[in-house]
Amino acid sequence: MTLEIIPALDLRGGRVVRLRQGDYAQETAYPLDALAQAQAYRDAGARHLHVVDLDGAREGRFGNLAVIEALARLDLAVQAGGGVRSEDDLKRLFDAGVARVVLGSVAIRQWPRVIDWLERFGAARLVIALDTLQRDGRWTLVSSGWTEAAAATLDELAPRYAQAGTRHLLCTDIGRDGMLSGPNLELYAHLARIAPGLAVQASGGVRDGADVKALQGKAAAVILGRSLLEGRLDLAAALQC
Repeated sequence: MTLEIIPALDLRGGRVVRLRQGDYAQETAYPLDALAQAQAYRDAGARHLHVVDLDGAREGRFGNLAVIEALARLDLAVQAGGGVRSEDDLKRLFDAGVARVVLGSVAIRQWPRVIDWLERFGAARLVIALDTLQRDGRWTLVSSGWTEAAAATLDELAPRYAQAGTRHLLCTDIGRDGMLSGPNLELYAHLARIAPGLAVQASGGVRDGADVKALQGKAAAVILGRSLLEGRLDLAAALQC
């Protein structure tokens, strides 16, 4: 299985930023233009781009839709999320040119509704995001921009979505997000056991080419954020890995 490399841009107030462990109070803003950065990723060989509307994720309504629309006009397949709470939100992103919509909070809180969307819109066009944090030996789930803990666990929802025909599952170990501490290989091995057959997108902690290589065979794709933005990992080199 070839590991797909997906560079990421997190947006807040139209700016490119990164959060530490999903904490809005621990934001790093980068003096980058989102469009120019996406074009640089495209020129380096990227075919996909992962975009997160952080304002939308926390507030439940889009805060960076105009930027997402502009990014979707580039020669990249954009997968975007943050703030999708209704079918109208879903359609707005598709109308904006987004190739795949990432569903996070709604996928955790309203899974029967999302399973219906999978059937109606097609599993290839939706990414289920189950972002998780290990507490007391359990992989707990969080929503609303990682500000609220959910009652359901990863072990409950991941198999449910796999059985419903989900194709793409994005799973971030929140404890490693933005920390450059290496990916949680045990988490992705666990996912393969409890929900086999999913194209898992690994996220959180990737530092360098060795981390990318370590995920080969353990995930279908890897999301790269801070390591690329800070020049710790060269995208062209990562694609060669």
